[in-house]
Amino acid sequence: MFMRIGAREFGPLPTAGLRVSIAAVFLLPLLLLKGQGKQLITNWKPTFVVGILNSALPFICFSFALLHISTGLTSIMNATVPLFGAAIAWIWLGDKLNFSRTVGLLVGFFGITLLVYKKSSFSNDSGQMATGWAILACLGACLCYGIAASVTRKFMAGMPSLAAATGSQTGAALAMVPFVIGFWPDHPVSTHAWLALLALGVMCSGVAYILFFRLIERIGPTKTLSVTFAIPVFAILYGVLLLGEEVTGWMLGCGLIIVAGTTLSTGLVSFNRSKQ
Repeated sequence: MFMRIGAREFGPLPTAGLRVSIAAVFLLPLLLLKGQGKQLITNWKPTFVVGILNSALPFICFSFALLHISTGLTSIMNATVPLFGAAIAWIWLGDKLNFSRTVGLLVGFFGITLLVYKKSSFSNDSGQMATGWAILACLGACLCYGIAASVTRKFMAGMPSLAAATGSQTGAALAMVPFVIGFWPDHPVSTHAWLALLALGVMCSGVAYILFFRLIERIGPTKTLSVTFAIPVFAILYGVLLLGEEVTGWMLGCGLIIVAGTTLSTGLVSFNRSKQ
């Protein structure tokens, strides 16, 4: 919801850049107070790469998408992150997929296919951006999240969560500076939009990523990414109550299929084939 409010006035690129910049400014003093600057300097390369994959690129994609599709639909697409995370961890890190997790991947991606088939259009006869591109942007963001989780696990093991969060947001902010300057809006921006970005930077990036990296360190990337289950519930609720958005039965049905598949693919719920 905050991303949509910000993107409407700032545009996608400044919204993403300001979000990570605010998060970096919020986190850096905490890092120095904790005396973890050395850990960040030692691991700056993988941390900055994770910042681009886990923040800069996804935030650009979602900010763009939210200008053309609802927060509810975007949040359902975001719930596919664990599917991408499980698939990438299997391909790259060799995480084992048993029968139930394999079925979960198939079910989850089937739900994505249904949702994309129904909701996407690549024709812009009305003069507006086609929804298909917005949905592809969401899926691209989810793929970036999945890759970033495995990069974190492989190259940042043992790194304190505060250092990982600070480094990732700082790296993303540095990468976004040219785009923020180049695409800065030529009209006045309301206080409402600034407050939305402040909330995004401090709470939804700064605080949230400290918790995110701590979870990856303790329970692994696949289970950590399952936190995206909660996003559609709140995003749809806020979209309906505060933004006047419409929620269709098809969206909810596909969302349930995606969540069911994701639950199986992450191993949160499993079943075994009966032995004959």
